[in-house]
Amino acid sequence: MRMKRSVQGVLAAMVCAVTVAVPGWAHATPSEGISGVTWVDIEVPPGLLPFVPDGVHAVAREITIEPGGSTGWHYHDGPVLGLVRAGTLTHPEGDCKPVVFETGDFINEPSGRDHLHVGRNLGTEPVILDVVYLVPIGSPLFEDVPAPACD
Repeated sequence: MRMKRSVQGVLAAMVCAVTVAVPGWAHATPSEGISGVTWVDIEVPPGLLPFVPDGVHAVAREITIEPGGSTGWHYHDGPVLGLVRAGTLTHPEGDCKPVVFETGDFINEPSGRDHLHVGRNLGTEPVILDVVYLVPIGSPLFEDVPAPACD
């Protein structure tokens, strides 16, 4: 019985330590009201597509953001290209100035932590995006980050 309590205590302490030691875990901004359908998910072999750099994981998705929904603050390890198929996307970046994308607008999100952003649907109709991620092989499609001070 004493051994079981010791193991439980050690595990609880480890969870607490990791939560405190890993920045962003407790403060990341989760997405809400968002869904996606993946159309293509491939690792592009070197030389296959001349316009795609070697070592890229290419993913094409349809993303829907319901009214009031949000992607949460994040950034990408590779460029992301998109098209607003329906609705109006409000897209503040790290400087907190919102950029508004309407139906038919092209979106070009540069890569890197210095390009953090959030996608929000402040309207009454769903926002539908057609998006292509070109991230390095082994990288996630996005990296969650805490909201900047303005949010």
